[in-house]
Amino acid sequence: MSISASMVKELRERTGAGMMECKKALVETDGDMDAAAEHLRKSGQAKADKKSSRVAADGRVVIKGNGSKAVVVEVNSETDFVAKDENFLAFTDAVADAALASGQTDVAAFANDALADGRSVEGARTELVAKVGENISVRRIAQIESDGAIGYYTHGAKIGAVVALEGGDPELAHDIAMHVAAINPSCIDESGVAVETLENERRIFTEQARESGKPDDIVEKMVSGRVAKFLKEITLVGQPFVKDPDVTVGKLLGNAGAKVVAFTRFEVGEGIEKKVENFADEVMKQIDDAKKKDD
Repeated sequence: MSISASMVKELRERTGAGMMECKKALVETDGDMDAAAEHLRKSGQAKADKKSSRVAADGRVVIKGNGSKAVVVEVNSETDFVAKDENFLAFTDAVADAALASGQTDVAAFANDALADGRSVEGARTELVAKVGENISVRRIAQIESDGAIGYYTHGAKIGAVVALEGGDPELAHDIAMHVAAINPSCIDESGVAVETLENERRIFTEQARESGKPDDIVEKMVSGRVAKFLKEITLVGQPFVKDPDVTVGKLLGNAGAKVVAFTRFEVGEGIEKKVENFADEVMKQIDDAKKKDD
């Protein structure tokens, strides 16, 4: 069957694959558009499988809300270039919309959920991998629901935070979310600090204080002061408010008759071990490999 340019164009618009790949798929399927699209989807899956081992530590954090609920999603790419690609942006928005609608936070289970266009999350992901040529992964999802005010804030699409309040209003919730995004508190208040963490810090502070040679009662006061300072630094309510450092977040909330009941913060790539390439070593390796071939 003769494959026309219009057929290739139609398949390209439908799948996003390259011109030559579309023509080849049409030739192999005798011009059957649906079969050709499926062929490209399967080859895209193969490409996705090959790329799945590559580190994807860039990407985007997306937040969506509907008043009583908000979802924050991290979708990773290998490079910032792809993270700004319109196809990647469309995929991440669609993923966040689907997550908000489903309430799903298990990434593996979410892969089978449907996007608004009917494709599964995993199907759309593998198609995107084939299109952009990089590993793409939906890394994590968090949901916050509240009868009170919910606020959220994203910074350059790389950091996102969601805060739920009891009392207060959406504007205050937004400001606290901005603070969480900027300062990255570990927990809301002292009750959220792990006992092991506190004991470890107290032990370190005690050893440091004893090196001063001061009496035990003075050492205990020094340790208590340092522990109190540590707690203020890591707890949300103890931190100076980012927009007005003269007021703590706890004081700001108290003045508004509000309290934070939950918050979450995502930063793109946090916790992912990135492979660092040494360019000089890589060049020497290529030279050595070339010499071995010549030998």
